[in-house]
Amino acid sequence: MRDCKMGSGKQKSSAKLVVVGSLALDSVETPFEKKRDMLGGSVSYACAAASFFVKTGMVAVAGQDFPARYTDLYRKFGIDCQGLSIIRGRTFRWSGVYEANMIDRRTLSTELNVFASFSPELPESYKSAPFVLLGNIAPGLQAHVLSQVKKPKFVLADTMDLWINTAKKSLMEVISRVNMLTLNDSEARLLTGEYNLRRCAARILDWGPQYVVVKKGEHGAILFSRKGIFIVPAYPVDEVCDPTGAGDSFAGGFMGSLAGASSVTERTVRAALLCGSVVASFNVEDFSLSGLAKISRGDLRKRLSSLKKMTSIE
Repeated sequence: MRDCKMGSGKQKSSAKLVVVGSLALDSVETPFEKKRDMLGGSVSYACAAASFFVKTGMVAVAGQDFPARYTDLYRKFGIDCQGLSIIRGRTFRWSGVYEANMIDRRTLSTELNVFASFSPELPESYKSAPFVLLGNIAPGLQAHVLSQVKKPKFVLADTMDLWINTAKKSLMEVISRVNMLTLNDSEARLLTGEYNLRRCAARILDWGPQYVVVKKGEHGAILFSRKGIFIVPAYPVDEVCDPTGAGDSFAGGFMGSLAGASSVTERTVRAALLCGSVVASFNVEDFSLSGLAKISRGDLRKRLSSLKKMTSIE
């Protein structure tokens, strides 16, 4: 076993945010283009997005076939890779086809490979990180991560309908222990048995989190908290090239921005969500991490300013 820094796992880390999730090689087909074996997975998108704001560490697993150029790309983003294990076997692979509307997609194949036995173990230096993003992995694995961290300041957990249907008891335990839950509108309804999204959010808030974010794809997202509702618009891009990883880059951008704030308040949470929306807009403009790899913090600030003007009545 090795990690992309070739370290022992005991080295010091300045990572303020730790992201745990899937790492994959994606093959994506759109109505306009087809790409094979691209860098993907929730941890890749979230870490790249967060890296614009704070030092970010990843916890993931890849196989021996994982291309060295991708670990080099992680380094270019400044991602701390102590928690990336490369083990014997093949890397998780996913392939899918997007419809003409670039929203609906059809999965062609899913090969879990080394991800099937993934059991996230945090390097010692990660356990004191104040911010933790639990990507869309099995609730049992999310709970395993929570058992390793030491009094984090803010934890976000993402989930999906698969876990609601197959591991709801474990998911409910995780929900009770995190600060924010993110899911889409159909998943919120499935989880709570309610239809109205305000009622869905109210039930989830009663289970423990301080915040619930309901994702609505190209229409942005809605933040629910005990202090009210905040509409998070999606930045309108000229052209969507590849929507893969949009939700993960949104979550990563949000958590990176929040981790870089002086405190966690209703205001900084709302501001960070706008940052997440902007980062996600760059992500969808190219395949894989290419859209994020070619921008700067200045590009993010410029687009964030533009988004704020779009939502102002002044």
